[in-house]
Amino acid sequence: MTRVDPYGGYNFAVELDGITRAGFRECSGLASTQNAIEYREGTDKQLSSRKRPGLNTYSDITLSRGFTSDSKLWEWRQKAAGGAVERHTISISMLDDAGNAKITWNLFEAWPTSWTGPSLSASSDEIAVEQITLAYERIEVDQWS
Repeated sequence: MTRVDPYGGYNFAVELDGITRAGFRECSGLASTQNAIEYREGTDKQLSSRKRPGLNTYSDITLSRGFTSDSKLWEWRQKAAGGAVERHTISISMLDDAGNAKITWNLFEAWPTSWTGPSLSASSDEIAVEQITLAYERIEVDQWS
């Protein structure tokens, strides 16, 4: 039997429209759900409702990175806050230890719903971190190998 080890959650890349924009230290919230719709007709023999598949929904994702002089995330969020929503395709790839993409999730029509600046403390030696939260409309898995 061949041993198959799980991938580490520490090797990943985030791309915006096919271009690696920045290194991120964390990506969270990647999820897909589908509601069950209950339905029953008066002529149904069973005294219970049917369960039909409803709409697919996708949770927002949050990306965290060290705060730098690169203001692209802030500018993207400001455009959306001003009513000029700019949508992009975001790709999140899980990498193996050699840096090869093993699984890639493509998030379509993504746009920023919020931006969070760094926490600042004169008594801390931690890196300043910014976060951006993205909504998206659809997800596809590009590869699973």
